[in-house]
Amino acid sequence: MDFTEAYSDTCSTVGLAAREGNVKVLRKLLKKGRSVDVADNRGWMPIHEAAYHNSVECLRMLIHAVDSSENYIKTKTFEGFCALHLAASQGHWKIVQILLEAGADPNATTLEETTPLFLGANVNCQALDKATPLFIAAQEGHIECVELLVSSGADPDLYCNEDNWQLPIHAAAQMGHTKILDLLIPLTNRVCDTGPDKVSPVYSAVFGGHEECLEMLLQHGYSPDAQMCLIFGFSSPMCMAFQKDCEFFGIVNILLKYGAQLNELHLAYCLKYEKFSVFRYFLKKGCPLAPWNHISEFISHAVKAQIKYKEWLPSLLLAGFDPLNLLCPSWIDSVSDDTLIFTLEFTNWRRLPPTIEKMLSTRASSSSWALQQHIASVPSLAHLCRLEIRSSLKPEHLRSDSFICQLPLPRSLHNYLLYAEVLRMNEVPELAVIQDGEISEAT
Repeated sequence: MDFTEAYSDTCSTVGLAAREGNVKVLRKLLKKGRSVDVADNRGWMPIHEAAYHNSVECLRMLIHAVDSSENYIKTKTFEGFCALHLAASQGHWKIVQILLEAGADPNATTLEETTPLFLGANVNCQALDKATPLFIAAQEGHIECVELLVSSGADPDLYCNEDNWQLPIHAAAQMGHTKILDLLIPLTNRVCDTGPDKVSPVYSAVFGGHEECLEMLLQHGYSPDAQMCLIFGFSSPMCMAFQKDCEFFGIVNILLKYGAQLNELHLAYCLKYEKFSVFRYFLKKGCPLAPWNHISEFISHAVKAQIKYKEWLPSLLLAGFDPLNLLCPSWIDSVSDDTLIFTLEFTNWRRLPPTIEKMLSTRASSSSWALQQHIASVPSLAHLCRLEIRSSLKPEHLRSDSFICQLPLPRSLHNYLLYAEVLRMNEVPELAVIQDGEISEAT
């Protein structure tokens, strides 16, 4: 060993050239016959310097400069690192390729039994679609891989798509991997549950139809209402649940169990998907009937469902919904005469706002004699009294047939307050009694 060519850090001139990637200097040194196997105080030779510092051309020159390149490639530092270990640890894939083609052992181990592959492994590396190893492991349900990646520093908050919302927790929830979800919940930043430009994993659990994952998230404090989800096009997890036919009732019950707030959009979706028993159930669970911010969307679905109005409209109006909200151009101009007459039964149709009277008059001029007669008739005193009594009741009382039946009135008046004769005249089928428990297919 020629110590006259060593620098203060004991690195040889050949090693320094390899470290700096200085091909010109290295070529001159090799022509002069300078040694390529001089080690420094760490046991590092020039090939280790070239591999670690990604000096590709210098590495090729060093390999070709020795008689037994395979043995030279396999030389190790004092800690047992060969050139392949060092290149892999830095993610220098080109160096790794050159070394493997030259005969480097991919299974070589350090003094700590570490292979190059364990070191070419960046736990937070991302594919072209930004998927991380942790995301893929969570998606595929490989619990041991998830545990290893997390213990090795994998970032559970590294977004795994271009829109910056999808995390490993979303993959686990959507695919139904409960053990992985349980592992990721305490590690994941909760901003994904509340951020306006993010997506709560509650949506992923609902989208996948996995009730156990959904309940697990809600048990740990995730919101059953979450934020509006522009990615999927839903305003709440409850709205998304309507897409999941086979798991629908279980998902709805879980969301309600953890306090999901009902609104008119949920009623609208009931009409859209013709889930009329759920419509009545939501009314019984206290879905607000005013004020509404999405009345136009509700009426849009209501118009399309008006053919089956006998299955939902009586429940809505008996629950105290103001029929004036329905008496708008889209409803008056689109529904059948029977549907319109039924709606008017819950009003004093001779004392409507002028704009509504004008629309009804226009509609009646081209409609059946029955509609014309109804609009022209004068409501009975009994009907006006019914409207007055019902208007004095609280919303929660109107939703309860049992409350009205317990009023200190004759049974005939109970029936009158419940519009029994109107329902009978319109052949409305007897509505199934909705219990306070969970909603089910049988309901």
